[in-house]
Amino acid sequence: MTAPVFATLGCRLNAYETEAMKELTAAAGLTNAVIVNTCAVTAEAVRKAKQEIRRLSRENPGATIIVTGCAAQTEPETFAAMPEVARVVGNHEKMQAGTWAGISAPDLIGVTEKVQVDDIMSVRETAGHLIDGFGRHRAYVQVQNGCDHRCTFCIIPFGRGNSRSVPAGVVVDQIKRLVDKGFNEVVLTGVDLTSWGADLPGLPRLGDLVMRILRLVPDLARLRISSIDSIEADEALLGAIATEPRLMPHLHLSLQAGDNLILKRMKRRHAREDAIAFCQEARRLRPDMVFGADLIAGFPTETEAMFENSVALVAECDLTFLHVFPFSPRKGTPAARMPQVHGPDIKDRAARLRAVGDAALQRHLAAQVGREHVVLVEGPRLGRTEQFTEVSFASDQPEGQILRARISGMAGGRLTA
Repeated sequence: MTAPVFATLGCRLNAYETEAMKELTAAAGLTNAVIVNTCAVTAEAVRKAKQEIRRLSRENPGATIIVTGCAAQTEPETFAAMPEVARVVGNHEKMQAGTWAGISAPDLIGVTEKVQVDDIMSVRETAGHLIDGFGRHRAYVQVQNGCDHRCTFCIIPFGRGNSRSVPAGVVVDQIKRLVDKGFNEVVLTGVDLTSWGADLPGLPRLGDLVMRILRLVPDLARLRISSIDSIEADEALLGAIATEPRLMPHLHLSLQAGDNLILKRMKRRHAREDAIAFCQEARRLRPDMVFGADLIAGFPTETEAMFENSVALVAECDLTFLHVFPFSPRKGTPAARMPQVHGPDIKDRAARLRAVGDAALQRHLAAQVGREHVVLVEGPRLGRTEQFTEVSFASDQPEGQILRARISGMAGGRLTA
Protein backbone atom coordinates (compact mmCIF):
# COMPACT_ATOMS: atom_id res chain seq x y z
CA MET A 1 0.00 0.00 0.00
CA THR A 2 1.29 3.46 -0.88
CA ALA A 3 1.17 6.75 1.00
CA PRO A 4 -1.25 9.40 -0.35
CA VAL A 5 -0.22 11.65 -3.23
CA PHE A 6 -0.93 15.36 -2.64
CA ALA A 7 -1.43 18.15 -5.16
CA THR A 8 -1.72 21.74 -3.94
CA LEU A 9 -3.14 24.62 -5.96
CA GLY A 10 -3.34 28.26 -4.91
CA CYS A 11 -2.01 30.15 -1.94
CA ARG A 12 0.58 29.59 0.79
CA LEU A 13 -2.20 28.87 3.26
CA ASN A 14 -3.30 25.94 1.11
CA ALA A 15 0.29 24.70 1.03
CA TYR A 16 0.45 24.97 4.82
CA GLU A 17 -2.78 23.00 5.18
CA THR A 18 -1.53 20.32 2.80
CA GLU A 19 1.39 19.75 5.18
CA ALA A 20 -1.09 19.41 8.03
CA MET A 21 -3.18 16.94 6.00
CA LYS A 22 -0.08 14.83 5.40
CA GLU A 23 0.23 14.37 9.15
CA LEU A 24 -3.50 13.75 9.62
CA THR A 25 -3.75 11.16 6.83
CA ALA A 26 -0.62 9.38 8.04
CA ALA A 27 -2.10 9.13 11.54
CA ALA A 28 -5.34 7.77 10.05
CA GLY A 29 -3.47 5.17 8.01
CA LEU A 30 -4.89 6.40 4.70
CA THR A 31 -3.26 4.74 1.69
CA ASN A 32 -3.63 4.55 -2.07
CA ALA A 33 -5.26 7.97 -2.31
CA VAL A 34 -4.74 11.19 -4.25
CA ILE A 35 -5.71 14.38 -2.43
CA VAL A 36 -6.16 17.56 -4.47
CA ASN A 37 -6.23 20.79 -2.42
CA THR A 38 -7.98 23.26 -4.75
CA CYS A 39 -8.11 27.04 -5.18
CA ALA A 40 -11.23 29.06 -6.04
CA VAL A 41 -9.81 32.54 -6.51
CA THR A 42 -10.71 32.63 -10.23
CA ALA A 43 -12.74 30.58 -12.68
CA GLU A 44 -9.41 29.64 -14.27
CA ALA A 45 -8.27 28.19 -10.93
CA VAL A 46 -11.32 25.89 -10.88
CA ARG A 47 -10.67 24.84 -14.48
CA LYS A 48 -7.06 24.00 -13.60
CA ALA A 49 -8.24 21.99 -10.59
CA LYS A 50 -10.47 19.84 -12.78
CA GLN A 51 -7.63 19.41 -15.26
CA GLU A 52 -5.26 18.37 -12.45
CA ILE A 53 -7.79 15.85 -11.09
CA ARG A 54 -8.10 14.16 -14.49
CA ARG A 55 -4.32 14.04 -14.94
CA LEU A 56 -3.72 12.55 -11.49
CA SER A 57 -6.47 10.00 -12.02
CA ARG A 58 -4.77 8.81 -15.22
CA GLU A 59 -1.37 8.65 -13.54
CA ASN A 60 -2.63 6.85 -10.42
CA PRO A 61 -5.00 4.11 -11.62
CA GLY A 62 -7.02 2.56 -8.82
CA ALA A 63 -6.30 5.35 -6.34
CA THR A 64 -9.10 7.04 -4.40
CA ILE A 65 -9.37 10.65 -5.62
CA ILE A 66 -10.28 13.09 -2.82
CA VAL A 67 -10.90 16.76 -3.59
CA THR A 68 -10.75 19.47 -0.93
CA GLY A 69 -9.86 23.16 -0.61
CA CYS A 70 -11.69 26.36 -1.51
CA ALA A 71 -13.16 25.23 -4.84
CA ALA A 72 -14.47 22.05 -3.19
CA GLN A 73 -16.03 24.22 -0.48
CA THR A 74 -17.70 26.72 -2.83
CA GLU A 75 -18.91 24.33 -5.51
CA PRO A 76 -18.81 20.74 -4.21
CA GLU A 77 -21.37 19.61 -6.78
CA THR A 78 -18.93 20.43 -9.61
CA PHE A 79 -16.37 17.95 -8.29
CA ALA A 80 -18.86 15.38 -7.02
CA ALA A 81 -20.12 15.12 -10.61
CA MET A 82 -16.67 14.16 -11.90
CA PRO A 83 -16.43 10.37 -12.40
CA GLU A 84 -12.81 10.41 -11.23
CA VAL A 85 -13.70 11.82 -7.80
CA ALA A 86 -14.58 9.53 -4.88
CA ARG A 87 -14.86 12.14 -2.08
CA VAL A 88 -15.32 15.90 -1.77
CA VAL A 89 -14.14 17.30 1.58
CA GLY A 90 -14.74 20.84 2.86
CA ASN A 91 -12.13 23.28 4.14
CA HIS A 92 -13.10 22.80 7.78
CA GLU A 93 -13.46 19.04 7.47
CA LYS A 94 -10.04 18.59 5.85
CA MET A 95 -8.36 19.73 9.06
CA GLN A 96 -10.23 17.25 11.27
CA ALA A 97 -8.65 13.91 12.18
CA GLY A 98 -12.05 12.21 12.16
CA THR A 99 -12.57 13.02 8.49
CA TRP A 100 -9.53 11.06 7.41
CA ALA A 101 -10.23 8.23 9.86
CA GLY A 102 -13.69 7.95 8.31
CA ILE A 103 -12.30 7.80 4.78
CA SER A 104 -9.60 5.32 5.80
CA ALA A 105 -12.00 2.98 7.61
CA PRO A 106 -15.58 3.87 6.56
CA ASP A 107 -17.03 0.56 7.70
CA LEU A 108 -15.77 1.19 11.23
CA ILE A 109 -16.44 4.93 11.41
CA GLY A 110 -19.69 4.94 9.48
CA VAL A 111 -18.84 7.79 7.10
CA THR A 112 -19.94 6.91 3.59
CA GLU A 113 -21.16 10.20 2.03
CA LYS A 114 -19.36 11.28 -1.11
CA VAL A 115 -19.63 14.95 -0.14
CA GLN A 116 -18.49 16.08 3.31
CA VAL A 117 -18.89 19.85 3.10
CA ASP A 118 -20.67 21.73 5.88
CA ASP A 119 -21.49 25.43 6.31
CA ILE A 120 -18.10 27.15 6.62
CA MET A 121 -19.80 30.29 7.98
CA SER A 122 -20.70 28.37 11.14
CA VAL A 123 -17.03 27.73 11.99
CA ARG A 124 -15.86 29.97 14.83
CA GLU A 125 -12.34 28.70 15.56
CA THR A 126 -9.18 28.19 13.56
CA ALA A 127 -8.09 24.61 13.04
CA GLY A 128 -6.22 23.36 16.06
CA HIS A 129 -3.76 21.33 14.02
CA LEU A 130 -0.45 23.20 13.89
CA ILE A 131 2.62 21.99 12.07
CA ASP A 132 6.25 22.61 12.92
CA GLY A 133 8.40 23.22 9.90
CA PHE A 134 6.53 23.76 6.65
CA GLY A 135 9.31 24.93 4.34
CA ARG A 136 12.92 23.79 4.41
CA HIS A 137 14.56 26.93 5.75
CA ARG A 138 11.68 29.39 6.07
CA ALA A 139 8.71 28.36 8.20
CA TYR A 140 5.14 29.48 7.56
CA VAL A 141 2.79 29.92 10.52
CA GLN A 142 -0.96 30.25 10.04
CA VAL A 143 -2.27 32.85 12.49
CA GLN A 144 -5.62 33.67 10.87
CA ASN A 145 -8.23 32.18 8.54
CA GLY A 146 -11.34 33.45 6.79
CA CYS A 147 -12.48 36.97 5.89
CA ASP A 148 -15.28 39.25 7.09
CA HIS A 149 -15.16 41.53 4.04
CA ARG A 150 -17.21 41.08 0.90
CA CYS A 151 -15.26 42.44 -2.06
CA THR A 152 -17.52 42.17 -5.09
CA PHE A 153 -15.08 40.03 -7.11
CA CYS A 154 -14.11 37.57 -4.37
CA ILE A 155 -15.50 34.11 -3.61
CA ILE A 156 -12.89 33.31 -0.94
CA PRO A 157 -15.00 34.23 2.15
CA PHE A 158 -17.44 31.54 1.05
CA GLY A 159 -14.58 29.06 0.81
CA ARG A 160 -12.84 30.07 4.04
CA GLY A 161 -15.65 31.40 6.25
CA ASN A 162 -15.57 34.39 8.55
CA SER A 163 -12.34 35.73 10.06
CA ARG A 164 -10.94 33.85 13.05
CA SER A 165 -7.61 34.18 14.79
CA VAL A 166 -5.09 31.90 16.46
CA PRO A 167 -4.42 33.22 20.00
CA ALA A 168 -1.10 35.03 20.42
CA GLY A 169 0.19 32.61 23.04
CA VAL A 170 -0.33 29.65 20.71
CA VAL A 171 1.48 31.48 17.91
CA VAL A 172 4.42 32.40 20.13
CA ASP A 173 4.77 28.84 21.43
CA GLN A 174 4.82 27.46 17.90
CA ILE A 175 7.44 29.96 16.75
CA LYS A 176 9.61 29.08 19.74
CA ARG A 177 9.47 25.43 18.67
CA LEU A 178 10.39 26.38 15.10
CA VAL A 179 13.38 28.41 16.27
CA ASP A 180 14.48 25.49 18.46
CA LYS A 181 14.36 23.32 15.32
CA GLY A 182 16.76 25.67 13.58
CA PHE A 183 14.52 27.90 11.49
CA ASN A 184 15.95 31.39 11.04
CA GLU A 185 12.90 32.93 9.38
CA VAL A 186 9.17 32.73 10.08
CA VAL A 187 6.36 34.07 7.88
CA LEU A 188 2.94 34.86 9.36
CA THR A 189 0.15 33.84 6.99
CA GLY A 190 -3.61 34.14 6.79
CA VAL A 191 -6.47 34.95 4.45
CA ASP A 192 -6.96 38.50 5.78
CA LEU A 193 -3.93 38.90 8.00
CA THR A 194 -4.60 42.46 9.19
CA SER A 195 -7.93 41.36 10.67
CA TRP A 196 -6.04 39.17 13.16
CA GLY A 197 -7.27 39.69 16.71
CA ALA A 198 -10.70 41.16 15.99
CA ASP A 199 -12.34 38.02 17.41
CA LEU A 200 -10.00 37.67 20.42
CA PRO A 201 -10.45 39.08 23.94
CA GLY A 202 -9.19 42.64 24.20
CA LEU A 203 -9.26 43.06 20.40
CA PRO A 204 -5.48 42.97 19.82
CA ARG A 205 -4.12 44.02 16.42
CA LEU A 206 -1.60 42.45 14.08
CA GLY A 207 1.06 44.90 15.22
CA ASP A 208 0.55 43.72 18.81
CA LEU A 209 1.16 40.13 17.69
CA VAL A 210 4.30 41.11 15.76
CA MET A 211 5.75 43.01 18.72
CA ARG A 212 4.90 40.16 21.11
CA ILE A 213 6.63 37.60 18.90
CA LEU A 214 9.76 39.71 18.58
CA ARG A 215 9.83 40.37 22.33
CA LEU A 216 9.19 36.81 23.49
CA VAL A 217 11.25 34.97 20.84
CA PRO A 218 14.55 36.89 20.92
CA ASP A 219 16.39 34.15 19.05
CA LEU A 220 14.17 34.48 15.97
CA ALA A 221 16.42 36.11 13.37
CA ARG A 222 13.81 37.17 10.79
CA LEU A 223 10.05 37.66 10.88
CA ARG A 224 7.92 38.34 7.81
CA ILE A 225 4.27 39.14 7.37
CA SER A 226 2.54 38.03 4.17
CA SER A 227 -0.13 39.90 2.21
CA ILE A 228 -1.82 42.69 4.17
CA ASP A 229 -4.63 45.19 3.65
CA SER A 230 -2.78 48.48 4.09
CA ILE A 231 -5.87 50.37 5.25
CA GLU A 232 -5.96 48.08 8.31
CA ALA A 233 -2.32 48.60 9.29
CA ASP A 234 -2.32 49.63 12.96
CA GLU A 235 -0.02 51.92 14.92
CA ALA A 236 1.83 49.03 16.56
CA LEU A 237 2.57 47.54 13.14
CA LEU A 238 3.90 50.87 11.90
CA GLY A 239 5.96 51.09 15.09
CA ALA A 240 7.42 47.64 14.42
CA ILE A 241 8.29 48.68 10.86
CA ALA A 242 10.12 51.71 12.25
CA THR A 243 11.95 50.11 15.17
CA GLU A 244 12.34 46.36 14.65
CA PRO A 245 15.15 45.35 12.27
CA ARG A 246 14.13 41.69 12.63
CA LEU A 247 10.82 42.51 10.90
CA MET A 248 11.76 42.21 7.25
CA PRO A 249 11.40 45.28 4.97
CA HIS A 250 9.01 43.69 2.47
CA LEU A 251 5.24 44.04 2.44
CA HIS A 252 2.83 42.55 -0.08
CA LEU A 253 -0.23 44.77 -0.37
CA SER A 254 -3.77 43.85 -1.40
CA LEU A 255 -4.35 46.91 -3.62
CA GLN A 256 -6.33 45.39 -6.55
CA ALA A 257 -6.74 48.64 -8.53
CA GLY A 258 -5.55 52.23 -8.77
CA ASP A 259 -8.77 53.93 -9.81
CA ASN A 260 -11.12 55.18 -7.10
CA LEU A 261 -14.37 54.37 -8.92
CA ILE A 262 -13.20 50.83 -9.63
CA LEU A 263 -12.10 50.46 -6.00
CA LYS A 264 -15.59 51.54 -4.94
CA ARG A 265 -17.20 49.05 -7.30
CA MET A 266 -14.88 46.38 -5.93
CA LYS A 267 -16.15 47.34 -2.46
CA ARG A 268 -12.61 47.91 -1.29
CA ARG A 269 -12.14 50.04 1.82
CA HIS A 270 -9.33 52.25 0.60
CA ALA A 271 -8.82 54.92 -2.05
CA ARG A 272 -5.73 55.23 -4.25
CA GLU A 273 -4.64 58.15 -2.08
CA ASP A 274 -4.69 55.87 0.98
CA ALA A 275 -2.43 53.34 -0.75
CA ILE A 276 0.04 56.02 -1.82
CA ALA A 277 0.09 57.59 1.65
CA PHE A 278 0.70 54.22 3.33
CA CYS A 279 3.62 53.38 1.06
CA GLN A 280 5.16 56.79 1.60
CA GLU A 281 4.81 56.50 5.37
CA ALA A 282 6.13 52.94 5.54
CA ARG A 283 9.14 53.92 3.45
CA ARG A 284 9.71 57.01 5.60
CA LEU A 285 9.78 54.75 8.65
CA ARG A 286 11.91 52.11 6.91
CA PRO A 287 13.81 53.54 3.92
CA ASP A 288 14.79 50.08 2.60
CA MET A 289 11.14 48.91 2.48
CA VAL A 290 9.96 47.32 -0.78
CA PHE A 291 6.40 46.54 -1.80
CA GLY A 292 4.65 43.85 -3.74
CA ALA A 293 0.99 44.14 -4.71
CA ASP A 294 -1.98 42.29 -6.15
CA LEU A 295 -3.60 44.13 -9.08
CA ILE A 296 -6.60 43.11 -11.19
CA ALA A 297 -6.71 44.06 -14.87
CA GLY A 298 -10.04 44.45 -16.67
CA PHE A 299 -12.45 44.63 -13.74
CA PRO A 300 -16.05 45.16 -14.98
CA THR A 301 -16.72 48.71 -16.23
CA GLU A 302 -12.98 49.53 -16.28
CA THR A 303 -12.19 52.03 -19.04
CA GLU A 304 -8.77 52.62 -20.55
CA ALA A 305 -8.39 55.76 -18.42
CA MET A 306 -9.27 53.80 -15.27
CA PHE A 307 -6.74 51.13 -16.20
CA GLU A 308 -4.07 53.81 -16.68
CA ASN A 309 -4.68 54.86 -13.07
CA SER A 310 -3.68 51.34 -12.00
CA VAL A 311 -0.58 51.56 -14.20
CA ALA A 312 0.31 54.92 -12.62
CA LEU A 313 -0.08 53.44 -9.13
CA VAL A 314 2.96 51.21 -9.72
CA ALA A 315 5.19 54.28 -9.86
CA GLU A 316 3.27 56.31 -7.27
CA CYS A 317 3.56 53.53 -4.68
CA ASP A 318 6.98 52.49 -6.00
CA LEU A 319 5.88 48.86 -6.29
CA THR A 320 8.54 46.22 -7.01
CA PHE A 321 6.82 42.81 -7.16
CA LEU A 322 3.47 42.65 -8.97
CA HIS A 323 0.96 39.81 -8.96
CA VAL A 324 -1.31 40.66 -11.90
CA PHE A 325 -4.66 38.92 -12.29
CA PRO A 326 -6.75 39.26 -15.45
CA PHE A 327 -10.32 39.63 -14.18
CA SER A 328 -12.24 36.37 -14.20
CA PRO A 329 -15.91 36.42 -13.14
CA ARG A 330 -16.80 34.09 -10.29
CA LYS A 331 -20.35 32.80 -10.28
CA GLY A 332 -22.20 34.05 -7.21
CA THR A 333 -20.25 37.29 -6.83
CA PRO A 334 -21.68 40.77 -7.57
CA ALA A 335 -18.90 41.52 -10.05
CA ALA A 336 -20.03 38.64 -12.24
CA ARG A 337 -23.30 40.52 -12.81
CA MET A 338 -21.64 43.83 -13.74
CA PRO A 339 -20.96 44.92 -17.36
CA GLN A 340 -17.89 42.95 -18.41
CA VAL A 341 -14.80 44.23 -20.22
CA HIS A 342 -14.14 42.61 -23.59
CA GLY A 343 -11.97 39.50 -23.15
CA PRO A 344 -9.11 40.51 -25.47
CA ASP A 345 -8.93 43.90 -23.73
CA ILE A 346 -8.57 42.16 -20.35
CA LYS A 347 -5.76 40.00 -21.70
CA ASP A 348 -4.02 43.01 -23.26
CA ARG A 349 -4.25 45.11 -20.09
CA ALA A 350 -2.92 42.27 -17.96
CA ALA A 351 0.06 41.87 -20.30
CA ARG A 352 0.76 45.61 -20.24
CA LEU A 353 0.53 45.73 -16.46
CA ARG A 354 2.89 42.77 -16.15
CA ALA A 355 5.36 44.56 -18.43
CA VAL A 356 5.24 47.59 -16.14
CA GLY A 357 5.87 45.26 -13.21
CA ASP A 358 8.79 43.59 -14.96
CA ALA A 359 10.36 46.99 -15.60
CA ALA A 360 9.91 47.96 -11.94
CA LEU A 361 11.61 44.75 -10.83
CA GLN A 362 14.50 45.37 -13.20
CA ARG A 363 15.00 48.85 -11.73
CA HIS A 364 15.04 47.40 -8.23
CA LEU A 365 17.57 44.74 -9.18
CA ALA A 366 19.84 47.24 -10.90
CA ALA A 367 19.81 49.47 -7.81
CA GLN A 368 21.15 46.60 -5.66
CA VAL A 369 24.25 45.87 -7.74
CA GLY A 370 27.37 46.67 -5.77
CA ARG A 371 25.55 46.67 -2.45
CA GLU A 372 25.93 44.21 0.41
CA HIS A 373 22.83 42.27 1.47
CA VAL A 374 21.98 39.90 4.30
CA VAL A 375 20.72 36.72 2.63
CA LEU A 376 18.91 33.62 3.92
CA VAL A 377 20.32 30.66 1.97
CA GLU A 378 17.42 28.49 0.75
CA GLY A 379 19.33 26.17 -1.56
CA PRO A 380 22.97 25.46 -2.34
CA ARG A 381 23.08 28.42 -4.73
CA LEU A 382 19.87 30.30 -3.99
CA GLY A 383 18.80 32.72 -1.27
CA ARG A 384 16.67 35.79 -0.55
CA THR A 385 17.56 39.20 0.76
CA GLU A 386 15.70 40.86 3.61
CA GLN A 387 13.61 42.54 0.89
CA PHE A 388 12.64 39.07 -0.44
CA THR A 389 14.65 39.48 -3.64
CA GLU A 390 16.10 36.25 -5.01
CA VAL A 391 19.88 35.89 -5.12
CA SER A 392 21.85 33.34 -7.14
CA PHE A 393 25.28 32.40 -5.78
CA ALA A 394 28.27 31.50 -7.95
CA SER A 395 29.21 28.66 -5.57
CA ASP A 396 27.51 26.44 -2.99
CA GLN A 397 26.56 28.09 0.30
CA PRO A 398 25.48 26.59 3.68
CA GLU A 399 21.72 26.04 3.45
CA GLY A 400 19.56 27.57 6.16
CA GLN A 401 22.22 30.06 7.19
CA ILE A 402 22.05 33.84 7.06
CA LEU A 403 25.11 35.44 5.52
CA ARG A 404 26.33 38.71 4.07
CA ALA A 405 26.84 38.80 0.33
CA ARG A 406 28.01 41.49 -2.07
CA ILE A 407 25.75 41.74 -5.12
CA SER A 408 27.80 41.45 -8.29
CA GLY A 409 25.07 41.63 -10.94
CA MET A 410 21.62 40.54 -12.07
CA ALA A 411 20.25 37.88 -14.40
CA GLY A 412 16.88 36.26 -15.05
CA GLY A 413 14.95 38.32 -12.53
CA ARG A 414 17.44 37.60 -9.74
CA LEU A 415 20.46 39.21 -8.19
CA THR A 416 23.81 37.43 -8.49
CA ALA A 417 26.45 37.20 -5.78
